[in-house]
Amino acid sequence: MCGIVGLFAKSPSIESTLGAHIFNMLIEMTERGPDSAGIAVYRSPVDSSNSKLTLLAPSESYEWEDLKVQLEKQFEGDFEMQVHANHAVLVTHFDASDIYDWFYTYFPEIHINSSGTTIEIYKDKGAPINVLERFEVNKFQGTHALAHSRMATESAVTIQHAHPFSTGQDLCLVHNGSLSNHNTLRERLQKQGIIFRTDNDSEVAAGYLMHRMREGDSLDEALQRALLDLDGFYTFAIGTRDGFAVLRDPVACKPAVMAETDEWVAMASEYRAIAVLPGANHAECWEPEPAKIYSWSH
Repeated sequence: MCGIVGLFAKSPSIESTLGAHIFNMLIEMTERGPDSAGIAVYRSPVDSSNSKLTLLAPSESYEWEDLKVQLEKQFEGDFEMQVHANHAVLVTHFDASDIYDWFYTYFPEIHINSSGTTIEIYKDKGAPINVLERFEVNKFQGTHALAHSRMATESAVTIQHAHPFSTGQDLCLVHNGSLSNHNTLRERLQKQGIIFRTDNDSEVAAGYLMHRMREGDSLDEALQRALLDLDGFYTFAIGTRDGFAVLRDPVACKPAVMAETDEWVAMASEYRAIAVLPGANHAECWEPEPAKIYSWSH
């Protein structure tokens, strides 16, 4: 079933309280997904010559400082690291692909949730309120965020299977629904060099978008192609460095609602998650049409 929420700030006041708003929105989606939860937040951008990676460790007792020492020894340079429970945000001037290769070779227990210059992804098993409180999401500031509460129906209940999924720089996806051709599509994308870490169909959708954008498509062009290449029922919310987009399949049987004011744009699986936002009673509200792309950017 699953629940999706997204919030795009159009004013400094919403940016400064983004975390508190996305926190309240996702709590309203608890009944749609009590197994695990996650959030992608776009905040604290680093210089374009740097990379920011969000790392996931097996437990909160992981020896992050030892890992940092090993990184600096291997790459002969400094790394910045901020620890958040069983996650850490790593900032480096080294190429992200080199960091990926090193981790998967020497520290396979570390899962890389995301990389880019702006995105951070936090996720874990458990009810949304427990996950959000663990990372103090209500204190986050940022320009926009997507969050997801998962009810596992087609793959295991693990942290790695929780949404959001990120397979490209500052690109992420959350998904409510089911793809019917994800196994075939995964094989095709793997031949193009796309690496998948789970058997989740949503990760395939994220990988597909990354592949199309690597081939030169804009986000809108990649989503138009997705309508032809992805079979199944879905509501997608996609985050990029500058904004976010929403797409429902041509049948659109999975629920979604959107709303906009002068201060924010929001989407959710149910209106109850939008109703907690300031000024929601005066917002323009609508149900996104089937096979129509909705997008906003800074």
